[in-house]
Amino acid sequence: MKALIPSHKERKRYLLLKGNDLKKQVDSAIKDFVGSLGLAEASPKWIKKGILSVNRNSLDKVRASFAVWPEKIEVLRVSGTLEGFGK
Repeated sequence: MKALIPSHKERKRYLLLKGNDLKKQVDSAIKDFVGSLGLAEASPKWIKKGILSVNRNSLDKVRASFAVWPEKIEVLRVSGTLEGFGK
C-alpha cells in the first residue's frame, strides 16, 4: 500500500492530562458527550502516561467533554508536537 501524501494525513493535537484513572475516564467522557461517532472522529490514542493524541478538528469537543464530566479531568497543556511538552 502506498503511503499517504502529507496533505491527506490526519492532523493531531497532543493533550497533557491530569486526573484519576484516566484511561477509563477519557473514553467514557468523550463517548457520553459526543457519542460513538464523535469518539471515532476524535480517534484518541494514548502516547505516554498522561499524554493523549486527538484529531485537530475534534479538539474543542474533547475539551468540552472533559469540562462537563463529573470526575475531574484537567487539560494542563495542548501542543501540536510531542516536543512541545519538553523533557
